[in-house]
Amino acid sequence: MREFLAVTKALSDENRVRALMALAGGELCVCQLIELLGLAPSTVSKHMAVLHQAGLVETRKQGRWVYYRLTDADETTAAGAAMVVVRRCLSDDAGIRDDARRLKRIRRMRMDDLCAHYHNARIEK
Repeated sequence: MREFLAVTKALSDENRVRALMALAGGELCVCQLIELLGLAPSTVSKHMAVLHQAGLVETRKQGRWVYYRLTDADETTAAGAAMVVVRRCLSDDAGIRDDARRLKRIRRMRMDDLCAHYHNARIEK
């Protein structure tokens, strides 16, 4: 029950669902997710923590940057079953298609430039 409730909580926010759909295309740095979602770094980090606690995403740290990817959960788990439903229901969503187009542009950006922008903004505050 607890796992199911964590997954449903994670899926109850549009930005978290957008992040999941973006990760369906492969691993992303938190800076790429910040750029895509247009949210403050701390807000994106909180959203990603909820997704991680629900077992929907995994993380890895490389230097000072955190990378996210979808878990390899199979369809017998709440997280795996939820991802099947999310992908099926939103594959033709106009907003998700817009995000996919923006994500192509974001993936072409130099990671050093993109991540430095968010790192420098955090230091200046």
